[in-house]
Amino acid sequence: MNFFSITRYGLASLMLCVALSAHGEPKTLNTPLLEALTAIKQGSMTQREQAINSLVELKNPRSLVILQALLSGKLFICKDDDKLVIGEPNEQTYQIRDAIDDAPLAPINAEQVSKINLTNKLRSQLRKIIGELELNAEQADTRLAAVKAMNQDIDERMLELLKTRLAIEPDARVKQAIENSLLLQKVDSVDKNERIKAIEQLKTQANLSVVNKLKSLIEKDSDGQFAEADSDIRNLAEAALAKINTQLQVYSAIETVFFGLSLGAVLVLSAIGLAITFGVMGVINMAHGELMMIGAYTTYVIQQILPNQLGLSVILAIPAAFVIAGLVGIAIERGIIRFLYGRPLETLLATFGISLFLQQTVRSIFSPLNRSVATPEWMSGSWQINDFLSLTWNRFYILIFCLLVFVLLLQILKHTRLGLEVRAVAQNRRMAKAMGIPTARVDAMTFGLGSGIAGVAGVALSQITNVGPNLGQSYIVDSFMVVVFGGVGNLLGTLVAGFSLGIANKFLEPFAGAVLAKILVLIFIILFIQKRPRGLFPQKGRAADS
Repeated sequence: MNFFSITRYGLASLMLCVALSAHGEPKTLNTPLLEALTAIKQGSMTQREQAINSLVELKNPRSLVILQALLSGKLFICKDDDKLVIGEPNEQTYQIRDAIDDAPLAPINAEQVSKINLTNKLRSQLRKIIGELELNAEQADTRLAAVKAMNQDIDERMLELLKTRLAIEPDARVKQAIENSLLLQKVDSVDKNERIKAIEQLKTQANLSVVNKLKSLIEKDSDGQFAEADSDIRNLAEAALAKINTQLQVYSAIETVFFGLSLGAVLVLSAIGLAITFGVMGVINMAHGELMMIGAYTTYVIQQILPNQLGLSVILAIPAAFVIAGLVGIAIERGIIRFLYGRPLETLLATFGISLFLQQTVRSIFSPLNRSVATPEWMSGSWQINDFLSLTWNRFYILIFCLLVFVLLLQILKHTRLGLEVRAVAQNRRMAKAMGIPTARVDAMTFGLGSGIAGVAGVALSQITNVGPNLGQSYIVDSFMVVVFGGVGNLLGTLVAGFSLGIANKFLEPFAGAVLAKILVLIFIILFIQKRPRGLFPQKGRAADS
């Protein structure tokens, strides 16, 4: 054998060794996983059940992902190559990933895959198994969800798992949920003393599972007999429910106050710009709502320019809406309103005409249909404090945003030259003009400032309602009510009035309905103005009585 033959055979042997070392070892490692997945693909329902148990015993990181996909109906078999994949629907196709290594694959049509079906028994088994696996997850929220899921169908094995987890659980919320689960099982104990102790401990927990369990003890069956025969247990359960209901009333009041404050924040944002223009210039601006509409449409346009960056688009929309709405406001003041000072009826009619013009302009540009503005992820969802109290993030952020705008505007009016001139003109226009203050420029800047704030209010409104040509009409009356109730031109009065009316509205709605609640609030304001025509915080100055 010559040198070249030895070299050729040596290279061939080396390549064979490399190939075996590259492919043989992973195959050996993944053989149990592959066998379990093959049984899930091709086996009978009994074999699938055994394969599911095998996946759990493997303790492979992919096991939980595969089982979750199987339960949610997202585990598929590709008809062409018999590959097991996890698919997410995307219009007419599926975005698929390899079930074993999570490698992304080319999108595939729906008819090219077949879903792995399950029986109800297997679904129930899967829920329990997934709950057990999630009980040891790293994320506390995942463990908490697993404990809650276990409560729906718990057995002795799960109880042992919960007891084991309780001893090592570091998170207080998860620990409390596990303790509640164990107590709920003790309520069904044969030992009466143990049942009484469990109910005594549960009566301080405002938990949906606890409430349902206690209710089941005092309910009657179809024959009119109590589900719980022991009257002592029933009486104790009724007392526990009464105590929990007291907590629920407190949570309901907190939720109502929160929604009232969020509504009040919207009212303050919509009215605060009007309070400045109405207080300083005495102009009844019926186009104020349309300036808010311009701010909302600005948010929509920026979101179309940056469709994949929703959070950034909302942040950029704030200064953009302020500038655009402010410039429109200055144009309105310089072009029309400055010729109508001292004639409130003419300004009302003129601004009403401007509002119709702006609405029609928007209809011509964007069409009469409402436009939906997407909410960023950090503003979506809610803060779930417990089973009976949740606060939505978008309204929470609007409340914070309202307070920031109020504080910023207050600083502008108190610590800038423009603010000083605005306050001087608001207190005594003729004296301010005599002192050399350019009242015409102040009027234009004030109207621009108020209009800009209306545009910023439109950005907030775009996150809680659809954007359309009639957006401003829904808030113009409420804005005037807030301004008149709080005191014309007084920012503190606008803040207090907005929050007060928002909370009052939300407390009245459960009893009177949304429409009647607004009517009752309006009647209250009419009666209040009869006693205090200048509002809660009347404007003070040398010309205050004029």
